[in-house]
Amino acid sequence: MKRIILSAFFCALSITLFAAKPAFKYVRIQTDKGTVVLKLYNETPKHRDNFVKLVKENYFDSLLFHRVINNFMIQGGDPDSKNAKPGQQLGEGGPNYTVPSEIQSGLFHKKGTLGAARDDNPAKASSASQFYIVQGKKFTNAGLDSLETMRMKGVKFTEAQRTAYTTVGGNSAFRW
Repeated sequence: MKRIILSAFFCALSITLFAAKPAFKYVRIQTDKGTVVLKLYNETPKHRDNFVKLVKENYFDSLLFHRVINNFMIQGGDPDSKNAKPGQQLGEGGPNYTVPSEIQSGLFHKKGTLGAARDDNPAKASSASQFYIVQGKKFTNAGLDSLETMRMKGVKFTEAQRTAYTTVGGNSAFRW
C-alpha cells in the first residue's frame, strides 16, 4: 500500500515539475460592449509582469476607456477616470512609477495589439497603468509606399508589417 501511495506521490510530483508552463499570459477585459482577451508578449517581460500585477490588484476595475479615436486606438488605465465628471480632462493619472522601455523591432502595431502609453520622455519609459489597444485600418501597398516616402523618410516596412497592415490592419503612426 505504501508503495502505491509513494508511486502516486512521485508521479504527481513529476507531472508538476515537468508540466509545460503556458507560453503566454492572457488577461480578459470585460466591458459593457463585450469581452476582450489579450495576449501579453514574453518579449516585453517588464510590461507584461506590471500589467498582470495591476490586473491581480483589481487596479483597472471600473476604469473608463477615456480616449477613443476611430481607426487609431482606444486608451484606458487612468485611475482618475473611475469617478470622472463629464468633460473632465483625463490621461495624466497613474502610479508614481514608469516601466523601462522594451521596444522590440519585431513587434509592431497591428490591429488588436496592446501597448503601453508614454509621453515624449527621452528614456521612452512607459506609463505604469495607461495602455491602448490599436484599432487601425487596412492599408494598400501603395498607401504603405507613400508612408515610407513621406512620413518615414525612406525607412521601409518589413514584410511582416506589410502583410499585417494590408490584411488585418493596424497603425504605423506609433513610431519609436
